[in-house]
Amino acid sequence: MVSIEHLTFSYDGRPVLNDLSIKIKDGVITTLLGANGCGKTTLLQLMTKNLKPTCGAIKLDGRELKDISVKEFARRAAIVHQKNIAPDDLSVERLVSYGRLPYSSIFRPGLNEENQEQVERALKLTNMDTLRERHVGTLSGGQRQRAFIAMALAQNTRLLFLDEPTTFLDVRYQVEILRLVKTLNKEQGITIVMVLHDINQALTYSDEVIGLHGGKAVLQGAPEDVISTESIRTLYGVELPVFHSGGRLCVMAV
Repeated sequence: MVSIEHLTFSYDGRPVLNDLSIKIKDGVITTLLGANGCGKTTLLQLMTKNLKPTCGAIKLDGRELKDISVKEFARRAAIVHQKNIAPDDLSVERLVSYGRLPYSSIFRPGLNEENQEQVERALKLTNMDTLRERHVGTLSGGQRQRAFIAMALAQNTRLLFLDEPTTFLDVRYQVEILRLVKTLNKEQGITIVMVLHDINQALTYSDEVIGLHGGKAVLQGAPEDVISTESIRTLYGVELPVFHSGGRLCVMAV
């Protein structure tokens, strides 16, 4: 479990997160919601050791992140960033193999049997095994995102962070990626923490949502329990109807 206690983070003296305390449950999909600039991506970067808190603590299974080495953390958690960079001439299989670097040593270069098994597993889980020889530069946006998710899965962690995984994708690939996320959670037991801008996607694919506003978490819980016209107004400063359609909670974002 990820536990955040009295977390504060500032940019150039300007507080972005202020005395934030939340808990991320194991085994569920949790999505961070909120207006632009509310601190969603900043919080994700703090939870993945890419930023250091101004004060407060972030704990993973009871241990503070500052006491966990980068290599050990990479064996316990993986992240797929909003913008992922790789050489265009790199093969998909080679890219995915980089997910095994936390388990490699300068004294044992290359992939051993276990590492290769994890690469194969990641390729199959993301349906990228038939594209293993393709160069990254030839992939569609959706295929490219699945390749980077596969690289994260090759780390064989139980915790996966996703920073706006559907950005830059058309609606078909957005749904494809989110269905993959749901499958990884339900069938592989991976805890997912992600940032999404699309409210309705968050409501459909999340077990819990956390709403950020004013540097604090102003709501947390199952979408059905915490999303309403009033909470949307608090998060985004706009009046939008919240209703049910086809058994799903929806926000009319027009």
